[in-house]
Amino acid sequence: MRGLAALCAGFVMFCSRHNVYAQAVHMAADSTSLTNPRIIFGGSGIFVGTRISPALNNRDFTEGYLSQPMLMGEASFPHYGLELDATLNFEGWTLERGELNPGMYGEGYIDRRHPHTYLHEIVATWVRGFGNDRSVSVTVGKGFAPFGTDDPMSRPFVNYPVNHHLAQILERAIVVGAAAAGPVTLEVASFNGDEPQFPSDLPNSNRLFDSWSARVTGRFMPGFEMQTSFARVLSPEVASGGGLTQRKWSASGRYDHEMFYGLVEWARTGEYESGLEAFSFSTLLAEASVSTSWAALALRGERTVRPEEERLANPFRTPVPPNDLSILGRTRWTTITANASRSFNIAKHATVSPFVEIARAHAAAVDQPSVFDPRSFYGSNVLWSVSAGMRVGIGMRHARMGRYGTALAPGVMKMGMDDMDMRQ
Repeated sequence: MRGLAALCAGFVMFCSRHNVYAQAVHMAADSTSLTNPRIIFGGSGIFVGTRISPALNNRDFTEGYLSQPMLMGEASFPHYGLELDATLNFEGWTLERGELNPGMYGEGYIDRRHPHTYLHEIVATWVRGFGNDRSVSVTVGKGFAPFGTDDPMSRPFVNYPVNHHLAQILERAIVVGAAAAGPVTLEVASFNGDEPQFPSDLPNSNRLFDSWSARVTGRFMPGFEMQTSFARVLSPEVASGGGLTQRKWSASGRYDHEMFYGLVEWARTGEYESGLEAFSFSTLLAEASVSTSWAALALRGERTVRPEEERLANPFRTPVPPNDLSILGRTRWTTITANASRSFNIAKHATVSPFVEIARAHAAAVDQPSVFDPRSFYGSNVLWSVSAGMRVGIGMRHARMGRYGTALAPGVMKMGMDDMDMRQ
């Protein structure tokens, strides 16, 4: 972890000293021209310490990490309507044990956020416009399926919501077609159903394009959008196939204009066997942030039902793949999270953002009687989380994570960190 931290710090200092970002942006003779090629890139990470009380058996846990260490790049060739995006994520090195995150689950981790894959995203997108308000695009590669809302990594909070695996589908081999006419955009995708099992995992070749999703987005006023989406995902938790099939629904409203951001989302996942629903999990989330000249303040409320699976000797891990009998019940997590941060430019295109984030989570069994009792397991039904640290970044970052080509809102682009507001 120390070596990677030093590497990231060196990357920031080198790019700042040699103005690499600016050189890349101005690689064309006239970088302001919309027809010239452009290459931009950047790096980011979060140095964070977290304390959970209680975390397990009435004991408090305190841990520190380098979270979300990433390198990103984009190459645009407007003359051909082509754009290439790539994101490398090094959490497999820095978060092998997972990041303390009460209520979080997925990919063999529970009450910890799992590390994402090293090759987080690599996609190519072709876009063709027809007039001022019509366009089509095709995206291929490994990335985000068009379902639900933006990845939490690009939203104002450090700790992820519990609903990550209900509200997004990511790190899949995708083919996405999108079309926009006026304020309405339609995306349809085919992708592999199996989710990653470890950071270096790649989509299974025999599972390519066995699942699909569709999303409709309406933008009827500046900064505001509504989306509804559906996905059918075959055996996501059993990579070899034969597991339960998920049917996923999502609807949300999002507002992002000037210094204010807000999101309200609902999602539901049903797990089916032979056409019959075996389990269902739902979520309702609302979050907002406001940025001022001195700070950015954010607040999130979430109510999510998650599965309780059999745990291994390490109580923060579950079997991969799980078996159908491993679900011991369902737990409803009700969480309120507050975040305060402030951004500082430390060099050209380089930013640091100290933050503090506090969350109160309440866990309650949905089914009665239940094999899993939150109070007995944690020592209380109420868990407190306090995180503090610093975001660091240089160069570009994703303005939206989970949308490509025509699906991006008009005017959205990747920028240097010092061009962005205080939302991360």
